[in-house]
Amino acid sequence: MTDVLKIENLVTEFAAKQGMVAAVRGVSLNVKKGKTLVVLGESGSGKSVMLRSILRITPPGARLSGSIRFNDDELLQSTQKEIQAIRGNRIAMIFQDSLSALDPLYRVGAQIEETIRTHQKLPRSSARNQVVELFEKVGIPSPKERSRVFPHEMSGGMRQRAVIAMALACKPDILLADEPTTALDVTIQAQILNLFKKIQAEFGMSIIMVTHDIGVAAEMADEIAVMYAGKIVEHGAADQVLSNPAHPYTKGLMAATPRKGQRGRLMTIPGQPPLITKMPAGCAFAERCPEAHASCSDGTPDLVALRQGHQAACIHMEQGGRTAVQAAQRKYAGTL
Repeated sequence: MTDVLKIENLVTEFAAKQGMVAAVRGVSLNVKKGKTLVVLGESGSGKSVMLRSILRITPPGARLSGSIRFNDDELLQSTQKEIQAIRGNRIAMIFQDSLSALDPLYRVGAQIEETIRTHQKLPRSSARNQVVELFEKVGIPSPKERSRVFPHEMSGGMRQRAVIAMALACKPDILLADEPTTALDVTIQAQILNLFKKIQAEFGMSIIMVTHDIGVAAEMADEIAVMYAGKIVEHGAADQVLSNPAHPYTKGLMAATPRKGQRGRLMTIPGQPPLITKMPAGCAFAERCPEAHASCSDGTPDLVALRQGHQAACIHMEQGGRTAVQAAQRKYAGTL
């Protein structure tokens, strides 16, 4: 299956008192045409920074290295004019907070018109008609009237639909979605996820979605990449990762997720993710890992193939291959 986006050894660094520190540390991922890749992990794991790095919308002074290839374009080497032609047009992004993604001083429809006219050079009347069609497509009732309101006059669910409409305005090849259902109640969340499936089937676009919610990952993902402290620690088909998680961090996330019919207290992962300014030597998860031992601080583990398309980055995998997966899961036995 064709890869529309290939990320290789992406590093994103920011300036700090002690020098440049990395929020994304050597991420490599491929995104297949028409499929959904979900990047799963806690807040602070580098998921959002990775998405912003794809479109080069990181803060001034950030330093990016590695490779991000979109079809035949190397995005990290593209000029500002070239990346602007791609941003919002061939690759679009839905931000976490729909209210902050819309300018409160302008009517919602006018903001989407501007996106359309920037990339398609259409007359205002044609762009306005497209906005109404997009609002109808994403399920906004009375689309013509709603296109004339200000962001604060919409509910959270309607604003999120409007932001999705903006992202779809130019029929992008890839849609980047940063925690798109975080602030929504369960009913609206289900509607938004169903909307993603509908528009993906209609447009045939690829989706990269970041979330901390395993339920969202299970609902949406063809593939899952688990991210911790700026690195991918597990990657594979969604059913592989969710039904047979290999990395101790993934196991911990699964054990901390409530399940239908579950009794007793949920397991928790002790401690907090490390700060990017105080990254430990060796495996960044070692201080929180129930299977850690002295050699975990000797070096950063690489992703190791466990089975077809399934990889995990853990010293247990490097030392014992598949048989060590069981050892890495002992702490959470019986919680899944």
